Amino acid sequence: MHDPHTSHDPYVRVRGAREHNLQGIDVDIPRDVLAVFTGVSGSGKSSLAFGTIYAEAQRRYFESVAPYARRLIHQVGAPKVGEITGLPPAVSLQQRRAAPTSRSSVGTVTNLSNSLRMLFSRAGTYPPGAERLDSDAFSPNTAAGACPECHGLGQVHRTSEELLVPDPSLSIREGAVAAWPGAWQGKNLRDILDALGHDVDRPWRELPATAREWILFTDEQPVVTVHPVRDADRIQRPYQGTYMSARRYVMKTFSDSKSPTLRTKAERFLASAPCPACGGSRLRPEALAVTFGGRTIAELAARPLVELASGLDGTSETARVLTADLTSRIAPVVELGLGYLSLDRPTPTLSAGELQRLRLATQLRSGLFGVVYVLDEPSAGLHPADTEALLTVLERLKTAGNSVFVVEHHLDVVRGADWLVDVGPQAGEHGGRVLHSGPVADLAAVEESATARYLFDRSPAPAREVREPGGWLTTGPVTRHNLRGVTADFPLGVFTAVTGVSGSGKSTLIGEITEDAAGTAGVGRLVSVDQKPIGRTPRSNLATYTGLFDVVRKVFAATDGARQRGFGVGRFSFNVVGGRCETCQGEGFVSVELLFLPSTYAPCPDCGGARYNPETREVTYRGRDIAQVLDLTVESAAEFFADTPAVARSLGTLLDVGLGYLRLGQPATELSGGEAQRIKLASELQRGRRGHTLYLLDEPTTGLHPADVDVLMRQLHGLVDAGNTVIVVEHDMSVVARADWVIDLGPGGGDAGGRIVAAGPPAEVAAAEPSATARYLGRALGRERQG
Repeated sequence: MHDPHTSHDPYVRVRGAREHNLQGIDVDIPRDVLAVFTGVSGSGKSSLAFGTIYAEAQRRYFESVAPYARRLIHQVGAPKVGEITGLPPAVSLQQRRAAPTSRSSVGTVTNLSNSLRMLFSRAGTYPPGAERLDSDAFSPNTAAGACPECHGLGQVHRTSEELLVPDPSLSIREGAVAAWPGAWQGKNLRDILDALGHDVDRPWRELPATAREWILFTDEQPVVTVHPVRDADRIQRPYQGTYMSARRYVMKTFSDSKSPTLRTKAERFLASAPCPACGGSRLRPEALAVTFGGRTIAELAARPLVELASGLDGTSETARVLTADLTSRIAPVVELGLGYLSLDRPTPTLSAGELQRLRLATQLRSGLFGVVYVLDEPSAGLHPADTEALLTVLERLKTAGNSVFVVEHHLDVVRGADWLVDVGPQAGEHGGRVLHSGPVADLAAVEESATARYLFDRSPAPAREVREPGGWLTTGPVTRHNLRGVTADFPLGVFTAVTGVSGSGKSTLIGEITEDAAGTAGVGRLVSVDQKPIGRTPRSNLATYTGLFDVVRKVFAATDGARQRGFGVGRFSFNVVGGRCETCQGEGFVSVELLFLPSTYAPCPDCGGARYNPETREVTYRGRDIAQVLDLTVESAAEFFADTPAVARSLGTLLDVGLGYLRLGQPATELSGGEAQRIKLASELQRGRRGHTLYLLDEPTTGLHPADVDVLMRQLHGLVDAGNTVIVVEHDMSVVARADWVIDLGPGGGDAGGRIVAAGPPAEVAAAEPSATARYLGRALGRERQG
């Protein structure tokens, strides 16, 4: 028996972990292995791997950092755990999305751009007499390199009279200038124009061209006295109004507004075009005049990485050294199935799984050893063909002398583990226990494990008949990204899976199914359910997004206690003055400033994290105040509100999509992309049936345990049985095998993909020769047939 306090203990030993729903668990995990953490969604596996093990490793590292430097680093705080021993330094690779900026790209995330810029700076071919440039001059993100016309963005946003005034038959007073804001601000601008002497009641097309030009595009901002015309019984007070042209308003809103809604509206009145100065390359002419192998840096950055690596050939010694370094850095990216990406591909266009694998490829080059890598579902968004390469990469990290801890649902990754930690048995308060910690094969003996049922069970899936289409929806020809004139026929009234390796064009294709589809071919409505967050602040939560909280507040406002005190519905909102705790303004926590230490967050000293003031919490419904109701899980709340139909219906749909473990007040910032997608689906389901609806879902099983996949599939197939159409982009072959129709793109990613290689029922696609999906789909169908 090893002494847990010696430095040579080969185990990471966790004692008394209580983070989130963990029930004071103890677990020992060997180092220098590939250990996989499994369990149903919400069981507590991420709380153990990230919230406890990684968080404690990070806390210990920060303890060694100078106090002043610690203030500059975002810290997650100390986890709720008794003790962890044998814990090496840790590196976390989570599925978080990068900030949505067009300046962030594949090249900047992987640092490959730095290597390419150095190659051009040191070994590029310069025009005769040209001065040698520093590497910064080849970056569009620096003042030395950015095109002065577009500031390194590559695009210019312009507007036109046609965009700003879509209906010239209207007068200004009737709203001809559609780009202007509504309500008082729009009326203000119209009143100013009236005061300036413009005819606001004449149809727009009849106004003089010079007047139309000035109204829409002037940079002048004249100030005039406005005498507003309002209702006769209201006092009329003149005021000084400042005019702003339609173009100026749109550009200012688009560039400065913090509101996504206002920015989206402004974008409708703008047309993007490649910068005329740099042709979209984002760089100054001096940088574009330098070539390597006859190509500019912009041309090389636009090539797929797999082509870039094969096309680099240096003649000088300096060039050979730099190209060898760049090629070796590209190799792990290609190995992880991302060779179709180019260096200039913006990170906002990448999936969370692609981003995580890019960071993983960067770690392969770091040469670190003796650390714990904690990964969050690295197989997310991966085609089964790419998962095999992922396992090879994880094995290489381990062989280099590291411990690899992976939170994962993909059964092939689970089977490839050296050690398995299964958390459960169910989600939320019904989980939080370690059911098994040991070799994978030993999990078969754990009866209450949901993972074991799918990992070892070979019983045949129930046979189902393939549905017949009730019509067809034709999309295309589509020419976008790597799709070149692709036309796809989607059957209506059935379940369709769109498959293909990463980067083959799946998301691009279904992205072309727009609102135009509604009303045509018998489609009454289009609903796209994506994985974007349901809110970006802790004030947005499960209850507010679904509308459930509106009903709950009405229930509280209708109680005798609320009526006696004169409390209305607004009193029970934590977002407005009145019912909320003013110390924390309804946040539930306060920021504590510590001299020479990072600011930390603590529960509000007045409300203790409840968000409401004491007077509001005096009102109870069935013995619980509003804060206690928000703390209920969906499952508990369903019992609590069983006889309140409006609440029960919302909670029922959340249970149907497998989200019973979430708390009603769980902040949106704590939800995964998969959870956000299922919340949106539940919100849609509770609206009831409104004619034939076409549902589009992009990888709905991401982040789901096989048991949760079954729950979700029952709902989606239920939608089809009710007469709707469901189209999913999917990599899970167990889902594809249960589809009625499959459209497979490929055969590869990037330029090697972008065409439909097979389409038909799953059995037909499984026999298609050029399809990379066929072998894996056939295996899934074979398992189902043979048991």
